[in-house]
Amino acid sequence: MSNNDFILPKDFPELKNDTFLRAARGEEPEHVPVWCMRQAGRYLPEFREIRAGKDFFDTCRSPENCCELTLQPLRRFPFDASIIFSDILVIPQAMGMEVQMLTGKGPTFTDPLKEPEDLQRLQAKVDVNKELDYVFKAITLTRHKIEGKVPLIGFTGAPWTLMSYMIEGGGSTTHSKAKRWLYRHPDSSHMLLRMLADVIVEYLVGQVAAGAQALQVFESHAGILGPVEFREFSLPYLRDIARRVKDRLKEKGQDVPMIVFAKDAHYALEELSESHYEVVSLDWTIDPRSARERTGGKVSLQGNMDPCALYAPKEQISDIVRKMLEGFGTRGYIANLGHGLYPDMDPENVGAFVDAVHQHSKLLIKQK
Repeated sequence: MSNNDFILPKDFPELKNDTFLRAARGEEPEHVPVWCMRQAGRYLPEFREIRAGKDFFDTCRSPENCCELTLQPLRRFPFDASIIFSDILVIPQAMGMEVQMLTGKGPTFTDPLKEPEDLQRLQAKVDVNKELDYVFKAITLTRHKIEGKVPLIGFTGAPWTLMSYMIEGGGSTTHSKAKRWLYRHPDSSHMLLRMLADVIVEYLVGQVAAGAQALQVFESHAGILGPVEFREFSLPYLRDIARRVKDRLKEKGQDVPMIVFAKDAHYALEELSESHYEVVSLDWTIDPRSARERTGGKVSLQGNMDPCALYAPKEQISDIVRKMLEGFGTRGYIANLGHGLYPDMDPENVGAFVDAVHQHSKLLIKQK
């Protein structure tokens, strides 16, 4: 195992903590499992140390660095799952677009898509094993190095979210350039969304082959769409991806839980719960009891504490967690934040959040 180049996606250490996988399947483990979006992030000094002076995407392309960054939070906190360190924008890169991570500005495309004819610039058929093999290698290496401690989650951005980045050229508050396409060029929009969905399916199947034990699809920009646009330009692709990935995995005798996180798409909870995903992840704008009611027990739920609650004193974090657990219940539930951790958060408060989930959920289960 000393030479990382030759670590193969087989003979992985046995999984010791399957609470996350059981909750994803609708069961009630001995405690509610918990992990955090962006748990490998800048709030950890050890993360900043590894990342110092290195290009962001160079880090993403180093399996050793990705593995180390994925493992760091597990050394500090008793999380019940880990998520591979990577980025959603590796897909536009694999399709031939140039993206840089600029300090103080975030992801920046050097030449964004402006008009439908720009789609000809994209590599429609992507060999994921060639273009994205560094992600697969990172997953395989991490599965070995994690030593079965907790499951490893793979992930992707969803088509609409990736499309909006590719047209906006970076982050945006209005996403008006991307939304202009939906209204002015609906056919070309669907063509781009289909191209993205095709690559995403191959990418997710490849992640499972490499060792991912669950998959999360991030539709981070869902909330910028209204219900009508969401049902036309996002939901069909989310469903298509889940269905096709599951069919492909079934052919290989594989089956992993899939999570969909459509941020701010509170108007579509019912549809999301009927979209072939085992878990619907929620942002903090949704009331837990209402989410349970509206999803009708069809799916497990994940979320949804406001990340900013981590700025509160530890006792208050504990109270917020207890109320959240009472709202969601302890069956088919994975505790998480309603979005990712922010760089200025105190690691000690993250630890308090994790401990509160474990302690309160054990008590609630015992009291049943």
